Amino acid sequence: MYKYLLQSVEGIQWFAIAALLIFFSTFCFALIRVFFSKKSNLDKMARLPLED
Repeated sequence: MYKYLLQSVEGIQWFAIAALLIFFSTFCFALIRVFFSKKSNLDKMARLPLED
């Protein structure tokens, strides 16, 4: 049922491409942020759940 419903929508492939681009850009942003963060800042954030 869903297969036939989605086939009838014009340009449905652009939704998949947009979702892939959003996921890929978010993942790249997270990687860049991790690689360029200072280690002292990451250690501080890692200790936050353990502090009162």
